[in-house]
Amino acid sequence: MSTFAARFATGHHKSTKMSTTEHNFINYKCIRYPKAEMLNRSREYYQFMDRRRTIRDFSDKPVPYEIIENIVMTASTAPSGAHKQPWSFCIVADPQLKKEIREAAEKEEYDNYNGRMSEEWLEDLQPFGTDWEKPFLEIAPYLIVIFKKPYDLVDGEKKKNYYVNESVGLAAGFLLTAIHNAGLVAVTHTPSPMNFLHSILKRPENERAFLLIPVGYPGTEVKVPDISRKDKDEVLIYYP
Repeated sequence: MSTFAARFATGHHKSTKMSTTEHNFINYKCIRYPKAEMLNRSREYYQFMDRRRTIRDFSDKPVPYEIIENIVMTASTAPSGAHKQPWSFCIVADPQLKKEIREAAEKEEYDNYNGRMSEEWLEDLQPFGTDWEKPFLEIAPYLIVIFKKPYDLVDGEKKKNYYVNESVGLAAGFLLTAIHNAGLVAVTHTPSPMNFLHSILKRPENERAFLLIPVGYPGTEVKVPDISRKDKDEVLIYYP
């Protein structure tokens, strides 16, 4: 018998289980498919997502705001620690704000490429052809800036959030999937440090910049690096 099971058997434990009668619960309705359809749907979705690529060459073609709003609300369906949903999504379309963000980001990126980054890091970036200049921050019609919230402010009091990085990371994944599903492209930009986003967008004290994601249509005749994803045997370990 395990130590954990033994403690329960002897009564040496403190129960924190709450009865479902103490909280409101509703019935969950699962959409069920025949096995053949499940297999087909899973295969088609994998093939669809495998076509997703990071794009740094954007068109300035306008995108209806409602599409971006739907994308963000899809991201907000992600699971989170204690359902705290510790995130904010700032959608930036204002040209002046985008200009300020680009200038601040390029200042940090210039320092990164000229001293902060190790030689190994710079070598790993060479296949992508990146440098400190980030024109896509002004060209893309929208910048989605994700902020994480280590705590919420409720009537001036701090209320702790849980598994914040994990929760916001999941929401970011949902966001990228929704962008691809809408027929748009994105790049996950992570200038370091990102404190300038907090000040430019005048966010409250409980928010920390997490990701900066330009979103829009791809430019004309866009090229991407000729790279491949890891093979199934490198990422999947099955325990039958």
